[in-house]
Amino acid sequence: MINHVAIIGAGFSGTLQAINLLRHDGPRATLIERAPQPGVGLAYGAAHPSHVLNVRAGNMSALPDDPGHFVRWLESRGVANPATAFIPRVTYGEYLRQMLDETRAAAGDRLTIIQGEVEDVEVGAKARVILGDRTIDADAAVLAVGNLPPHSPPGLDPDALSANRYKGDPWDASMPEGLGEDDTVLIIGTGLTMVDVALTLDAHGYRGKIVALSRRGLLPRPHGPGAEWQRIDERPDTNASTLLGNVRARADAIGWRNAVDELRPFTQPMWGNATEDQRARFLRHLRPWWDVHRHRLAPEVHARLQAIIDRGQLSVVAGKTLSFDERPDGIELTWRPRGKQTSETVTVQRIVNCTGPLTDLARTAEPLLRKLAARGTIRADEARLGIDVDNQAQTINSQGQINPALYALGPMTRGAFWEIVAVPDIRTQTWNLARRLSNAQWVGGEGL
Repeated sequence: MINHVAIIGAGFSGTLQAINLLRHDGPRATLIERAPQPGVGLAYGAAHPSHVLNVRAGNMSALPDDPGHFVRWLESRGVANPATAFIPRVTYGEYLRQMLDETRAAAGDRLTIIQGEVEDVEVGAKARVILGDRTIDADAAVLAVGNLPPHSPPGLDPDALSANRYKGDPWDASMPEGLGEDDTVLIIGTGLTMVDVALTLDAHGYRGKIVALSRRGLLPRPHGPGAEWQRIDERPDTNASTLLGNVRARADAIGWRNAVDELRPFTQPMWGNATEDQRARFLRHLRPWWDVHRHRLAPEVHARLQAIIDRGQLSVVAGKTLSFDERPDGIELTWRPRGKQTSETVTVQRIVNCTGPLTDLARTAEPLLRKLAARGTIRADEARLGIDVDNQAQTINSQGQINPALYALGPMTRGAFWEIVAVPDIRTQTWNLARRLSNAQWVGGEGL
């Protein structure tokens, strides 16, 4: 019988886990967050007011059993016709905080929120969560640590660069400060985070040059207008070349957005049934193309980004970084353009790391995960996309055994679920785990 669950991390995944446990009249919960503000996490807590959601509000309800919840919340705040709108991320953070505040007010002593750093989790039949000033005993613990900080690109030693020149955290509030119109900012990475950084620089009035560099130089595609079409009703083949051919054929027939979107109900089972070799081939050859077509920009964000490109301020290039040498006038980058054998150099006044979250447990600097992995309590999945879990989100130790009292949620479970970074997927995952821990599997709610 589970009477108490300790949740480590109060971003989107952890907050929803606590809320859903109480909605199911399940065990009492202790929600632990090291940041001062629980309930928003990095995605919504560090957002600039100009940053909007990448999904229309109609599909952003936090509750899979109530798909209109977020839309009604917006309407109650005077937002007209919000279902098809791309809402500011800070507004979504307010939505999550209000849900948490209302849950806490109704829960009494069934929900405890603690600000602190978890130093260790001891796992046996139950879980013991160790903080610097206290120990919390629970029947189960949930790792909801969100995305880890970006990895360092090839040739870059963060300790060899000054904090003013190199911003390893793209959400650092000082990132756009102290730049002049004659400066050049290098953004390493060309995905969604790069777009956020470019728009933040623009919003702060920066008019110098921006260079965005990644291996392939691919930019996220924009959303289009909503459309209806006859969707496929069977799971596609997981062979990479066959899948690519089928998607291309469907794109010709119904448009690429629809061809990608109709895979959404099948992506998790496709990944789960793929062989290790099939997964490796997808990650090696198709992942960059999947990412830019699957994880899109709101049309207004795409228009703003295109305007920065059109006026010649932002250049997007493909290549590989080789070395970084800080000098009095900036950092000299040596890089090799894609498809060429010779290298080039450029001097920039600031570098922002937007390479995407680190997933390999062997390389993480996160103290808790390092300790758990070193002891063998958790292990990396085969593709090194995060923490190895089973299909019930139970962690697996270094001996291949399930930890019955330790679970993991959110982006760090990519290795098992692949599609587990967006709100529609995480809300269903947290809902399902809450039902299990509450012995409420009979409750309906299939998610989206």
